[in-house]
Amino acid sequence: MIQSPADLPPLRDVIRRHGLSARRSFGQNFLLDMNITMRIVRAAGDLAGKTVFEVGPGPGGLTRALLASAAKEVVAVERDPRCVEALAELASVYPNRLSVIEGDAIETNAVELCDPPRAIIANLPYNIATPLLIGWLRDIQSYELLVLMFQREVADRLRAKPRTKAYGRLSVITQWLCDVRPAFNIPKDAFTPPPKVMSTVVSLRPHPAPRGNARWESLERITAAAFGQRRKMLRASLKPLGIDPTDADVDPTARAEELDVEQFCALARALEKVE
Repeated sequence: MIQSPADLPPLRDVIRRHGLSARRSFGQNFLLDMNITMRIVRAAGDLAGKTVFEVGPGPGGLTRALLASAAKEVVAVERDPRCVEALAELASVYPNRLSVIEGDAIETNAVELCDPPRAIIANLPYNIATPLLIGWLRDIQSYELLVLMFQREVADRLRAKPRTKAYGRLSVITQWLCDVRPAFNIPKDAFTPPPKVMSTVVSLRPHPAPRGNARWESLERITAAAFGQRRKMLRASLKPLGIDPTDADVDPTARAEELDVEQFCALARALEKVE
């Protein structure tokens, strides 16, 4: 078995042999620099014994770095049949450690495919990054960690604090469930072809318990109403939901961007009482 990515054929050779020109329909921007892919894997810490779920591996740049780690197994989901064929060669080099599934990651249940303990490490296609994250957050206790690459604007929203422009629904939901830490930025010219924006790798580790007691559906409704009219005071933006912010000890003249996660959870609990 080949243990080092340095012993494998160069990725550019794999791309040429399989005709893997990046396609916009798949949201493809290939990351070929092994120094960067290895750095992404290091951001996850010790992967010994873990099953890693990867989305959109493309020609396998990050996949190679994952297989060079101590991860027990890598399960990769790829929509592009050309890439699936190229990855089959890699799977033959790492028998019983790489499973390649042709399919849509949005419709794929990682928990069913991966034995625990599980991690998700992926360079996410920008066009589906947020819906993928929301789906994983709904079942976040099934994972030990997520190390994901987003366009920088989305990464900024994930870690944004109250009273900042980037703070919004995604900030609240993510920070309610996870410790969010940016790892490092990746410049545009590191990709083939270069995207229009800079990327950021983010580490998300589930909290032992959510930061506030609330049901997902209620918190989602509260944040949608509050941030849907973020310049309005809460007494106006939440009025259609039939709740008074004072019932949650929240200032009714405050605006959505001023509240922390725990205050949104209090509003969500107030909503549950009137439903």
